[in-house]
Amino acid sequence: MTASDDDDVAHKRSPKTWRRHSLRRAAIYSLEHIPFRSNRSERQGYAQPFESGANSCRSDDSVRSESALKTGFGEKPRRSRATAGAIGGPGGGAAVPVIKPLTASPMRTPNRIAQLCKDVRMISFLHLRTVSAGYGATRILHGLDLDVAQGEFVALLGASGCGKTTLLRTIAGFTPATAGSISVGGVDVTALSPDRRGMAMVFQSYALWPHMTVARNIGYGLKLRGRSRAEITRRVDEMLDMLGLAGLGERKPAALSGGQRQRVALGRALAIDPKILLLDEPLSNLDARIRVQLRGEIRALQQRLGITAIHVTHDREEAMAMADRIVILDGGNIVQQGSPQQVYNAPASSFVAAFMGAENSVRLSGRTETDLVTIEPGAANPASVVALAGRAPLNGPLEARFRAGGAALAATSGHTQQPAQGLQLTGTVLSVGYPGGAWRHRIAIGGEAVEVDAPQPFSAGETVRVFVPPENLFLFAASGAASPPNRHRPMAAA
Repeated sequence: MTASDDDDVAHKRSPKTWRRHSLRRAAIYSLEHIPFRSNRSERQGYAQPFESGANSCRSDDSVRSESALKTGFGEKPRRSRATAGAIGGPGGGAAVPVIKPLTASPMRTPNRIAQLCKDVRMISFLHLRTVSAGYGATRILHGLDLDVAQGEFVALLGASGCGKTTLLRTIAGFTPATAGSISVGGVDVTALSPDRRGMAMVFQSYALWPHMTVARNIGYGLKLRGRSRAEITRRVDEMLDMLGLAGLGERKPAALSGGQRQRVALGRALAIDPKILLLDEPLSNLDARIRVQLRGEIRALQQRLGITAIHVTHDREEAMAMADRIVILDGGNIVQQGSPQQVYNAPASSFVAAFMGAENSVRLSGRTETDLVTIEPGAANPASVVALAGRAPLNGPLEARFRAGGAALAATSGHTQQPAQGLQLTGTVLSVGYPGGAWRHRIAIGGEAVEVDAPQPFSAGETVRVFVPPENLFLFAASGAASPPNRHRPMAAA
């Protein structure tokens, strides 16, 4: 069957049958057509054929036509042979010109189609370019660029006031962008209202209607969209079963626990089948045990549905446990982004290292020689060397950062051979505590204090050696105010 014949058959299928065959059709169409790109089409909000194929490479239940963007991402696709591959713009009439199929399609094989769909998913689905936003005369975001792939879970991580919630609200449309553009699936949504962007948001405060039952809260968005009572009931029942709320549909929010309320808020967001799920610190009001349980449930649900999610949090552990990619913000700018492993093991700056748990900070002096960083002797450390290992050349004042669990502790009594590489420090134990798993020691080293874990406790006032192996040591050029303060500084030095 040729692609043209397939178009004839597809034209006769019902929307449900068409959706079942959308993966094959989208892959074949994308192989036979040259991606159409036009500044004019982008300005008018037309979707591009290649992106349209990308959105079809999803599970049958989540396939949507790009033409539904203008009605809230929720309508069934309307396609005919005349408009196959062409998407109507916001005006509702014009269609994107389709370039003629290539004369030969020798690579239409199952393996090629599978690879095509894999490549398509890597294309940016949510696209932010030089986005700025603020409140009144106060500018919060400063020309941010961000790309999120379809089905990706991205965590926005940063301290209070860094701009992460403002960025989420700008994506949702609650805070207008003062500069730049935001597009979803190739369609510019910068000027669209929140209800027309195809997104759903879960708020920190749940934002449930107190006078409505659980079922009515979950179905509220569907009611606003004019869905039938039967469809609302069916969808609400699906959400109740999916989120472990079966049997609670007639309860009011006041009769639920915190974890159950958050599930209701999540169900209300998912019920409308959004393209993008936005989560604004949804777990911060819950106790530790429920928070750990829910973050696992949300992550598993996101992976099962294949939905694109953006999660705002200030909890490093939460971000690492849930996200495919972590984006760290500081002062309204993105300072680093990457997988949890990349950001944790290779922080790009002293700020990122501190935020990812390397809060111990010691000032040193050193120089780079060939492929080694030579640390010069100081009042609390002997001379030592560390492999450059991809670090930028460092010369002059240095800042060394490491985690409490990344160092070893030993008594100064007796002879201890210094390892060939790494940092060795000498200090005095200020206090000892047991947070669980290991004894945590607070140690004064010069005018600073560091925290180091050890399997056995040392006495307060005892002089000890701290050894940090090179793989756990992060070195940066000392830059004064640019580095976060060391929260372990001794009280006497404050």
